[in-house]
Amino acid sequence: MKRFSRWIALAAFAFLAVVLTASQIDARPGGGGSFGSRGMRTWSAPAPTQTAPRNAAPIERSMTQPQQRPGQLAPAQNPAAQTGGLFGRPGFLGGLAAGFLGAGLLGMLFGGGFGAGLGSFASVIGLILQIALVVIVARLLWTWWQRRNAPSYATAGGPSLRNALGTPRTNPGYGSSAPLGAGAAASVAIEPADFDTFERLLNEVSVAYGEGNLGKLRSLATPEMLSYFSEDLSRLASEGLRNEVSGIKLLQGDLAEAWREGDTDYATVAMRYAIVDAYVDAQGNVVRGSREPQEVTELWTFLRSRGGNWILSAIQQV
Repeated sequence: MKRFSRWIALAAFAFLAVVLTASQIDARPGGGGSFGSRGMRTWSAPAPTQTAPRNAAPIERSMTQPQQRPGQLAPAQNPAAQTGGLFGRPGFLGGLAAGFLGAGLLGMLFGGGFGAGLGSFASVIGLILQIALVVIVARLLWTWWQRRNAPSYATAGGPSLRNALGTPRTNPGYGSSAPLGAGAAASVAIEPADFDTFERLLNEVSVAYGEGNLGKLRSLATPEMLSYFSEDLSRLASEGLRNEVSGIKLLQGDLAEAWREGDTDYATVAMRYAIVDAYVDAQGNVVRGSREPQEVTELWTFLRSRGGNWILSAIQQV
């Protein structure tokens, strides 16, 4: 049992390490987050596609207010969504829970059992709290696993933007139907020239972000997205770091959905692309990320006013 408990502790620490560092190793636009606005569909999952068959990560930062349904908490009003669950809560409760978990795991690692790190708390009350915490952690992990593997309720996506073999695009003429709760938005036909624009924007936004060129980004993205990019770049500058982004190449992509709201057209496109991205210090040393190419799959949402140009409106991880 002692050996088994140590394996559990090591697995838990490995999982926490991955969760805590995953968002810190990406230098590409947005640093691997999900943010921006998709109009009425901001809080709805984009339709799965061949490029991105799994559910997209929910939007984490957006200026679009969620639409609350009767008897349902909106995403911004859900305490668990705001705080990341029990261990994300500020104040006494979160600190106490994290402290008990950390003490128990350390106790298992160093051979004293789950209660060894709790000292004077290794009493009946401490044991009950430990069991409760294990149940809570297991439930959070199970919920995360279910969400990750749950099927999407949106309709299937559209035509191929480009496949891995580089075969020519087919004429899409596609308008996806609206997912649940998205309202009666009209569908929009996406033409081959639009797909060319999406690919161009992928390259131009990535390069401009790597260069820290906010002037260029202003013409490629919405003011909301520009504010997030500016915030990220300012934080990097304060840390004495800069971006290196290069080698952007679209490998595969397809349309998830396209719709119209008033005078604004939206298109969400799943794109798998190669990129070299890294955070480097003043001496050119890689601090995070890598100078080796990696493959990334994301969903980018673009918008255009009637008769205008497409610009970036949101980025979501898969």
